[in-house]
Amino acid sequence: MSDIIRVVLADDHVFVRDGIKSLLENEANIEVVGEAIDGADALDVVDAHKPDLLIVDIRMPNLTGIEVVEKLRSNSNNVKIIMLSMHESEEYVLKSIKAGADGYLLKGSSKDEFLKALHTVANGGKYFSGDISSILISQLTTSSLSAEPKQNFGEEMMITKREKEILTLLLSGKGNKEIAEALDISKRTAEVHRFNLMKKLKVKNLMELSNKAAEYSLL
Repeated sequence: MSDIIRVVLADDHVFVRDGIKSLLENEANIEVVGEAIDGADALDVVDAHKPDLLIVDIRMPNLTGIEVVEKLRSNSNNVKIIMLSMHESEEYVLKSIKAGADGYLLKGSSKDEFLKALHTVANGGKYFSGDISSILISQLTTSSLSAEPKQNFGEEMMITKREKEILTLLLSGKGNKEIAEALDISKRTAEVHRFNLMKKLKVKNLMELSNKAAEYSLL
């Protein structure tokens, strides 16, 4: 990816798009290269402009944001995607993650958080706002212990309590240093746990990790 982060905005409300553009216009390394007024339009605009990042509203006519993500991922389109929503319900958050979104941001987020999310996701990370992280943690601790593994999910791939904690923090957008601080362990230990978790689940990056966690009810 070049130094400039090329962004497409998809929202059926023009004032929302204008507001985001206004927020980004003074950022030297960000360029809004296209806008979409609904879900179907979003697919066309992404195809035409090949952006680095798509910021998409979760509720739009002619395909919802979640449906847009699903279609892009089914076509092997690896554009980074942040879901933008007024809703912090567990259903919306988990459906977005399962569809393949890289981040979930509430429309009431501050400018600083918005820019942090954009840069984190554009650079290959995951970002979920603080309130959303609590949903992930809640879902992880309540459902992952009781859910039955899928038929081909062998015992050797079942994750430990510590690995569940690492998984939660990774999917909340935390890096190794932040994980180490949160769990009161060394950065090196956090790196080892992260490596072992991804090796056990047979994934190569955070997107695959997020999809595997959703697929096997680890969230």
